[in-house]
Amino acid sequence: MVTLENLREEMKKYLSQDKELHMVEVHADTVDEALADAAVQLDTKVGNLHYEVIERGSDGFLGLGKKPWKLKIYQDPSTITKKVKLASDGLFDNDEEGGDIQVQQRDGMFYVRHFGSDICLKVVNPIGEGTPVNLKDVLNEIKREDTTEFDEGLVSKYVKQGTEGKYNTVGQYKHVSAGDVLISVDITKDELKGSIIVSPPSMSGSEASEEMIMRSLQQQGVIEQCFNMDKIREFVDNPVYNIPFEVAAALLPVDGRDAYISYNFETDPKKLKAKVSDSGQINYKEWNQIQNVIADQPLAVKISAERGKGGKTLFGRYMEAKNGKDIQIQLGPNVKLDRDGVTIKAEVDGEVKLINGKVTVEPVKYLDAVNVKTGDIKFVGTVIIKGGVEEGYKVEATNIEVNGIVDKSRLEATGNIIVRQGIYGKGEGYVKAGKSLWAKFINDTTVEVEENVIVNDSIVNSSVTAMKNIVVKGKKAQIMGGHLLATEEICAKNIGSPGGGTETILEVGIDPRAKKRLEGLQKIQGDRTKEYEKIELDMQTLEQQKKLRKKLPQEKEEKLKDFKNRMNQITSELEEINHEIDTIQAHLRELKAIGKVKVEGTVYAGVKVYIRDVLDEVKLDTSAVTFYYDKSFSKRGAYEPPSLSAEEEQPDGYTAD
Repeated sequence: MVTLENLREEMKKYLSQDKELHMVEVHADTVDEALADAAVQLDTKVGNLHYEVIERGSDGFLGLGKKPWKLKIYQDPSTITKKVKLASDGLFDNDEEGGDIQVQQRDGMFYVRHFGSDICLKVVNPIGEGTPVNLKDVLNEIKREDTTEFDEGLVSKYVKQGTEGKYNTVGQYKHVSAGDVLISVDITKDELKGSIIVSPPSMSGSEASEEMIMRSLQQQGVIEQCFNMDKIREFVDNPVYNIPFEVAAALLPVDGRDAYISYNFETDPKKLKAKVSDSGQINYKEWNQIQNVIADQPLAVKISAERGKGGKTLFGRYMEAKNGKDIQIQLGPNVKLDRDGVTIKAEVDGEVKLINGKVTVEPVKYLDAVNVKTGDIKFVGTVIIKGGVEEGYKVEATNIEVNGIVDKSRLEATGNIIVRQGIYGKGEGYVKAGKSLWAKFINDTTVEVEENVIVNDSIVNSSVTAMKNIVVKGKKAQIMGGHLLATEEICAKNIGSPGGGTETILEVGIDPRAKKRLEGLQKIQGDRTKEYEKIELDMQTLEQQKKLRKKLPQEKEEKLKDFKNRMNQITSELEEINHEIDTIQAHLRELKAIGKVKVEGTVYAGVKVYIRDVLDEVKLDTSAVTFYYDKSFSKRGAYEPPSLSAEEEQPDGYTAD
C-alpha cells in the first residue's frame, strides 16, 4: 500500500538525485561529438548520459547552410548515485601513472533484449562487493504480455554465472515483424564516419542486435574493418532512438615517423646535476658536469625513418600516408661511424658533447681552475687547468697540467702530471702519476710516480717515491727534510740543511713499492706476534685454573675456545705473511739496479743515505759527492752529473705519452 510517508521518502530520494544532477548545453557538428564533449565536462562515460534535442543540426548542401546540433545533456541519476556511494566508501583508487579512476567494485548488471523471435539475456557479474543481479528483477522484465515461453532454470544459471559479455537465448516471444526497429545508415561525404539512426520498436517488435547493425552497414558498402564493435555493443545495450549514433570510422592513414638520432648521453648540459645523497643532500664536489666516454663506446644511433601506413575510407578506398623523412648523420671530431652505418662511436677517450648538432668527443678538458664552481674533476682524457687547484678538491685524469699552484688536494693521473708553479700539500696533499711528475717545487706532500720526478726548485718535508729517478735542478735545487725513495738515482744541488733540523732520508737501488710493502708486512708481523704471545699467556692461565678446579665456568670455557680459534687464525696469517716477506726480500736482493745519490753542492750533516739497504749517515758536511754501492758497501766518489737526458728532463706538455 502506498502511503503519504512512502511518497515523501521517494520525493526526498529524487530531490537528492536532482541536487547531484549536472547538466550542460553543448553545440557540436554531430550528436556523438556533443556527447563526447559532455562526457569530459561531466567526468563520466558517454553511456551514462541522457540528452534532449533543443535544436536539430544539418550538414547543409556542399557545406553551405551547415547547422550545429544543440543538445541539453545530463548524467543518468542512477549512475550518479552509484558513483557517490563508491566514492564515499573510498573505493576509487588513482592509477599511479595516468591518474585514471579504477572501480574496485561494481554492481552486477543485466540486459533483456528481443532479437527476431528470441528473448535474449546478457548478465554482467558484479566486481568486488558489488550487488549481484536479482533473479526476480530479470524474470519481471522477461515476463511480458507477448512472452510465449522461457527457461527459468537457464535464466537462474546465467544470473549466477554471467554470460561472458554475450546475449544468450533464454525464451521465445510472439514476434510481430511489422514492429521491428528500422535502421538507416548515414555516411559523411568524406567517407570517414558512419552513423545509424534507429527508430524504436513497437510492442512485439525486434530490437537492434549486433548482427542487424552490421548487416545494415554492409548493405551500404561499409567494410567490416571500419566497424566500431564497442560502439555497436554499446548501442545494443543502451539504444538511443531517432538520434544519429556513430558506429563506424575510417581507418585513418598514419604518417611514418621521421628518422632521428637516439643519443646515449645527455645532450643538454643544463640537465647535468650534482650528485644527491640518499638523505637528499647535494654533494657540491660532485657536479657530474663531465660525461666521460672511452674509445669504441657507442654514443648514438640513427633510428631509420618509418614508412607510412595507408588508411581506408568506410567504403574501402585507399588513403595514402606520408613516409618519414630521412636524415644525414653528422659527425664531429674524434668520432666514427660503425660498420652498420648507423651507430656513432668514440675514436678516443674523452668527453662527449653535442656541438652544432654533431656528436663530438673532446680528449682535452680546459678549466680556469678547480674550485667550488667545478667540484672534483674526473676525466678520462687530459685536463689542462689555467689557474690552480684549491684546497680539498680532487682531479683524476689521464694527464694533468696545472699552470697555477696546487693546494692541499689530490691529483691522480694514469699518465703524466705537470705543475708549473708548485705543490703546497700542507701535510695532506697527495700526487700520484702513472708516468712522470714535473713541478716547480714540492712542499709537505706525498708523491708516488711510476717513472721520474723532476723538480725545478726544491723538495721540502715530503714523502716522494719514484720507480726511476728523482731529479732536483735549478739555482736552489735543494732537498730538505722528508723521505725520498728511487730505484735508480736521486740528484740535487744541496741535500739537508745547515745545523741539521728536519730529518732527511734518501733511499736508492731498491724497489720503493716492494720496500713499502715489506715495511707494512713487518709491522703486521710484529703486531700479530705480540697478540699471539698475549693470547698464549691468557690460555695458560685458564688451563691452569682448569687443572685445579677440573672444570671451568661456561663463560671461561667459551673464552678458552675463542682463544684457541684465534691462535689458529693468527698462525695461518703469519704463515702467509712470512711467505710474502721472504718473496719480497728475495726480490730486493736480486734487484739489478745500482742506485746512486748525486750531490753537486753540499750534503749537510745528519742526512741518511741508504744504498740498497746499506746506510751511509753523513757526519760532516760534504760537497760534490756521489753515493754508490760497491761489493755490499756504500761508498762515496766524485760528483757525477745526472744520467737523465735533457729530453727526459723536459715535459712534453699534455701530449706526453
